Amino acid sequence: MKSKNAARAILVFTVLSLIAPGCRKNVSTDRKNLKNEPAPSSLYANKMNQRLARSVNLGNALEAPNEGDWGMIIRKEYLDSIAAVGFTAVRIPIKWSAHASKQNPFTVNPAFFNRVDEVVSWSLEAGLNAIVDFHHYDELTANPSEHKDRWLGIWGQISVHFKNAPDSIFFELLNEPHDKLTSDLWNRYLAEAIDLIRQDNPTRMIISGPVNWNAFDQLNVLVLPPDTMLIATFHYYLPFHFTHQGAGWVDGSDAWLGTTWSGTDNEKKALEDDFSIAVNWGKTYNRPIFLGEFGAYSKADSLSRLRWTTFVRETAESANIAWAYWEFGAGFGIYDREQNRWRDGLLHALIPL
Repeated sequence: MKSKNAARAILVFTVLSLIAPGCRKNVSTDRKNLKNEPAPSSLYANKMNQRLARSVNLGNALEAPNEGDWGMIIRKEYLDSIAAVGFTAVRIPIKWSAHASKQNPFTVNPAFFNRVDEVVSWSLEAGLNAIVDFHHYDELTANPSEHKDRWLGIWGQISVHFKNAPDSIFFELLNEPHDKLTSDLWNRYLAEAIDLIRQDNPTRMIISGPVNWNAFDQLNVLVLPPDTMLIATFHYYLPFHFTHQGAGWVDGSDAWLGTTWSGTDNEKKALEDDFSIAVNWGKTYNRPIFLGEFGAYSKADSLSRLRWTTFVRETAESANIAWAYWEFGAGFGIYDREQNRWRDGLLHALIPL
């Protein structure tokens, strides 16, 4: 059941959310000569990015084919607890593609929109900023040309749906573009999506990252349009054999069990060198940077997880990079849902006492 304050928190959501993309203004597709240039400096964008300064991902819930399929269902008390311990925002991974028709106008299921509204409302009521993220559109990354119109069509509905929502709601265009969604294609697609969103959300903060799973070392091929209300994002899970040891969805990861991270000078320097690539790119192009995901899977030893998580967080903060830990209550989780309590070590690695 939706919160009684949902309408107040989100403002007005109407049947406009189901306007067909075909009824909307045309979006420019002349993107053949994209060139990356520094954006006009924007204090506003940097200020808005700092609203995301200490965020957590609500993973394994709305990003599943159906919420609950992966064991995680978002509850209002989770958002209240997240705010109470000092987080400033939540990133909400959402598998929109599993809840939209496959034929034009690619209508998003109204009941699913209602559920997204509910979670977003709980976030805002708790005083949190919320990132509405387009997650796990595997068909788009495998067959970009066949699914581009559907992706844009769904974004058109999301954009209209949230056009009267407060500025504490951010949009993230696509989680971890990869596979056949090359940098050339992705740069053109993201520009069209931004044009589309700007029709109804001229000042909404929009987040986008590079190809190869939002890799930091692919920022150099990310081309963002000269829009001052954009935030660039990257994800960080290195060393991968450490952060993903024993992860059942990664082939061969059991062989990495026992990998540690001791925080040696060489280990720290490798991480700092990686982050410097993102920092320097942000300075060159006048873009605020958001570390949208980082975390170490629960099968790593606890002390190594704490050391690594603390150092990633400290490195990001020292560079004025906002961050979002992956994730709240599943395999990487900082919250034990069975015991209804925080895992204090991980929590304090992120939110020091």
